[in-house]
Amino acid sequence: QVQLVESGGGLVQAGGSLRLSCAASGISFSINFMGWYRQAPGKQRDVVATITSGGSTYYADSMKGRFTISRDNDNAKNTVYLQMDSLKPEDTAVYYCRAATSRGAYWGRGTQVTVSS
Repeated sequence: QVQLVESGGGLVQAGGSLRLSCAASGISFSINFMGWYRQAPGKQRDVVATITSGGSTYYADSMKGRFTISRDNDNAKNTVYLQMDSLKPEDTAVYYCRAATSRGAYWGRGTQVTVSS
């Protein structure tokens, strides 16, 4: 059974940092890329950053220079991280991990990030 479990969310003051982790298990087939998405109350879920199996990264414009996505060097562990610096109140959202695989896409349940002003 495929599972993606996020951790690392919480409450932080503006300007602070958080590091999110996502551990994927039960995936014995190829992962094309993993990524982070977020959804604020009343808004759609948007991409934050993605990383391919080869290490290529993509960031949404508002995250460039503040967020860094990385993955475990041992790809078999299927773990991806999101280092978030210089956090702003508008970064408040539920952050979801997603794995795009050869057998479809899988989502985690999300972790809440709240940034106070």
